[in-house]
Amino acid sequence: MITSKQSSEAFFEMKNQKYRYYSLASLETEQNRFVSTLPFSIRVLLESLLRQENGVGITQEHIENLAQWSSEHENKGEVPFKPARVILQDFTGVPAVVDLASLRKTIADFGGDPTTINPEVPVDLVVDHSVQVDVAGVKQALQLNMKMEFQRNQERYRFLSWAQKVFDNYRVVPPATGIVHQVNIEYLATVVTQKKQEDGTTLLYPDTLVGTDSHTTMVNGLGVLGWGVGGIEAEASMLGEPSYFPIPEVVGVRFINELSQGATATDLALKVTQVLRKQKVVGKFVEFFGTGLVSLSLADRATVANMAPEYGATCGFFPVDDETIRYLRLTGREEEAVAITERYLKENQLFYDPLTDLEPNYTKVIEIDLSKIEANLAGPKRPQDLVPLSEMKSAFEQAISAPEGLQGFGLSEKQQTQSVALDLGGVHHELKPGAVAIAAITSCTNTSNPFVMLSAGLVAKKAAQLGLNVPNYVKTSLAPGSKVVTAYLEKAGLLPYLEQLGFHLVGYGCTTCIGNSGALKPEVEAVIKENDLLTAGVLSGNRNFEGRIHPLVKANYLASPPLVVLYALAGTVDIDVLNESIGIGEGGIPVYFNDLWPTRDEIQALIDECVTPELYKQEYARVFSDNEEWNSIETDAEPLYGWEETSTYIANPPYFSGMTKERVVRKPLKQLAVLAKFGDSVTTDHISPAGSIQKNSPAGHYLIERGVPVREFNSYGARRGHHEVMMRGTLANIRIRNQLVPGVEGGYTIFTPTQEKMAIYDAAMNYQKQGTKTVILAGDDYGMGSSRDWAAKGVQLLGVEAVIAKSYERIHRSNLVMMGVLPLQFKSGEDADSLGLTGTELFDIAIDETKGILDTVTVTATKPDGGKIQFETILRFDSAVDITYYQHGGILPMVIRKKLQG
Repeated sequence: MITSKQSSEAFFEMKNQKYRYYSLASLETEQNRFVSTLPFSIRVLLESLLRQENGVGITQEHIENLAQWSSEHENKGEVPFKPARVILQDFTGVPAVVDLASLRKTIADFGGDPTTINPEVPVDLVVDHSVQVDVAGVKQALQLNMKMEFQRNQERYRFLSWAQKVFDNYRVVPPATGIVHQVNIEYLATVVTQKKQEDGTTLLYPDTLVGTDSHTTMVNGLGVLGWGVGGIEAEASMLGEPSYFPIPEVVGVRFINELSQGATATDLALKVTQVLRKQKVVGKFVEFFGTGLVSLSLADRATVANMAPEYGATCGFFPVDDETIRYLRLTGREEEAVAITERYLKENQLFYDPLTDLEPNYTKVIEIDLSKIEANLAGPKRPQDLVPLSEMKSAFEQAISAPEGLQGFGLSEKQQTQSVALDLGGVHHELKPGAVAIAAITSCTNTSNPFVMLSAGLVAKKAAQLGLNVPNYVKTSLAPGSKVVTAYLEKAGLLPYLEQLGFHLVGYGCTTCIGNSGALKPEVEAVIKENDLLTAGVLSGNRNFEGRIHPLVKANYLASPPLVVLYALAGTVDIDVLNESIGIGEGGIPVYFNDLWPTRDEIQALIDECVTPELYKQEYARVFSDNEEWNSIETDAEPLYGWEETSTYIANPPYFSGMTKERVVRKPLKQLAVLAKFGDSVTTDHISPAGSIQKNSPAGHYLIERGVPVREFNSYGARRGHHEVMMRGTLANIRIRNQLVPGVEGGYTIFTPTQEKMAIYDAAMNYQKQGTKTVILAGDDYGMGSSRDWAAKGVQLLGVEAVIAKSYERIHRSNLVMMGVLPLQFKSGEDADSLGLTGTELFDIAIDETKGILDTVTVTATKPDGGKIQFETILRFDSAVDITYYQHGGILPMVIRKKLQG
């Protein structure tokens, strides 16, 4: 083992320039050439520790523990991870930047220098989550939606523009440019970072990152190690604080053979999600390897990597190989930079040859035969619920009759066969359960992939030429991940056909996939409401949790872009698209699947002809300055932000209210009331404010009281910089089910002192008025889904001191700790029901800092009749730094105290 950083330095020269790097080989001995046996993701982490070892936060012990990584026994220790950069999107990025502004104000209030609060690593914020599909199906949709986007978000955009002027290491990719993850792989990611040194050399090291969106993992397809974190954890990284996590298990997924004619990367990603969910890879690294990689394009890999949050892994990593280098050239990266990247990675044992390299050691290996992948969808409520296309009709019909739950809707026999008349634009329709209300080509997952996007264009071309049309009750939209997509669709001559079917360009951003689908036609909404009609959405997205896509569209299926077009044409998901007629074309001739589906050769020919480096260079030449409306925003450059009391978008959060310079010892928690009791699979979509703000919700009432008309409510996502709005939207999802109010959907609970049913927010405020803190009880996979910081921030502001769950999703557990909320876990085989907990009890939690932080914590629940239930829980502090965060009441107070102490 090395004794100093200096002894691990290595050099090479290219074109008279000297390059320096930290050599993994320096860790080896003649007898132990172990690096080649390590998973590539572990090698990247090891290089990071080796390069950044400082004897304090990152030590020799950390390096030694990770260098001894083993697939055969449990790895002891933790990894302090300091990424090369941080990436944000505006929904999660705005509150992160709000917190930075608040940190500056707090530092100033304590008499410190506010300009000491700056990102210490490069930060890119991509504005991609604010565009809504207000207008669809017309040529002017892009311009009209963008105009409304700027009208709605003036305050937010002024704030982001101010931040760009006052913070170092921070830049903004303006609206209407692209989706954060696609812009990341096409332009921002470097794969290898080059940093000029004072001695004239250039330091080289792997590009790594964390991002405030769970689908940051898409960049893993490019061989860049990174994952999604909560906004508060991203803030810590921005401020130079390491992110600590246990040395991970690494599950290897071996791909063999190649995809068949009818299968796409979307189908593969959905299959991988199903397989890995069953293998329970939550919190683990997944690394893809094997000869099958040779047949997968970079875009295919990115599609699979993107879905890591859906299969629950921390990351879905593809090591850098020849395809990565080819993609860098395709996307217009400078040739010299590409050559240096390839040379460095090969020099430092970070380059993979799927055909000749030995298989690294993995904790577990799962094999997937690409040739057996068939066309798939996923739904109707979760991305891991795979539905083969061949079984889609029967699966849907089973879902509508199945008991209401994760895969059922519980419709009565009458509801299953109902037919509802709709007259729209002079056309008469009979809508039945499964009628497609939304068909959206959207989301980073698939719009980065030329194969599936050109496939969709070819399906549209064939359909239009055969005389098919999309029924006018279907809301169709095309929201590419970057301008490059539009460019190659135009070059291929396919965009006019998509437009002919109603798939007009509506914006460049995360639209339908995050709930920004906009309203349906009034007549369609009225029919759905009046008849409680079960309608469907089909989208090329990565999320379809309840209430996410549209409040009136309950059955939502993830599908490849060409399948989105097919189901839009059919107008229903209750159809066997492989064998039944998709529609009636010119001359009354039925049109079938085989008439519309393109061959791989057709698609590849268009890729070879139309997807070129020149397109990428052209579209990204002015990426930071191309939006004139963004450029015209006027703001000052004062180091402290001028908070506006009347704003309903941006407000100074109360995280530091009553904070002292020295931390206060955390004491046992006493007499906590149960704010909510949940079952399994409660997602961050359920917990965190998301989607549209309802008029009669607590947040709606708040905005109306401040004179905001309903038409200007905007979405929760757009108002994430205002804690008063977000607190009121926490645990307010229209589909959430709190077992304290059985049979009721929505954010309601019982305020136990009076036994009144009320909104969870109102109950939380009543508890706070009487000085009572609260606890949440939950089942398995609590907090699965997006890395929403407000899922943790919101519950903390509602007065929740602890959560007791059967299991947690990785990011949400981490976020709870970082907000000072205690995460406890029921012991194996136990849960709230088995222990007899009804939610009417008051809880004492015996965590006592003065006696040391233990692995288990005793909880005592006192029933209304005075009886007691005592049980042991597992304390989910997964690293030593979790204890520190909790002791400080969260990571933000800890950062303030560190800055004040110098």
